[in-house]
Amino acid sequence: MAHTDDELDQDPATPLGALIARAAELGGGAAPVERWNPADCGRIPMRIAADGTWYYLGTPIHRERLVRLFSSVLRREPDASFVLVTPVEKVTIDVDDAPFVAVELVAEGEGAAMNLTLRTNVGDVVTVDADHPLRAGVEADTGGFLPYVRVRGGLEARLTRPMALELADLADESPREAGRFGVWSAGTFFPLDTNAEADA
Repeated sequence: MAHTDDELDQDPATPLGALIARAAELGGGAAPVERWNPADCGRIPMRIAADGTWYYLGTPIHRERLVRLFSSVLRREPDASFVLVTPVEKVTIDVDDAPFVAVELVAEGEGAAMNLTLRTNVGDVVTVDADHPLRAGVEADTGGFLPYVRVRGGLEARLTRPMALELADLADESPREAGRFGVWSAGTFFPLDTNAEADA
């Protein structure tokens, strides 16, 4: 059954509506989800598509405020599943790839002095560094380069194809291994090939 964003927002009698109400009470910004260990309430029909669109019961959630609210209580579990969590409950959702998409990239400086800052579709702003590393994956359909950056906890943002090309344009040769390319940020060299570790 299709829903509207207003129905999601205004029905606290439903489990999802109650979750929304509790998440809203926590205030703005990412919640301290890693500190909470509430009861597991099972799976709900919510999915984050590879392009960053959130769906409930197969229908896109268009209201940005709701998407940001859900993203603020999103956590990745040790078994790699994704849950929405409050101090009193958690529910499992489906995530097709990374839960976030990086939509803006700003490069300041050059070479080893460069800093890369990214903004996600849910408003997180992070500088690529040891706490927010960049890694390279492989696109299943094309075998192409697919970069990700850690945003918070175990949650990553996938860079869009235009941003991946922009990142590739910033690539430099590794200071430790000839023929290997990557990018510098916050004093660390992040290789752009798969299965490679960053060099501080």
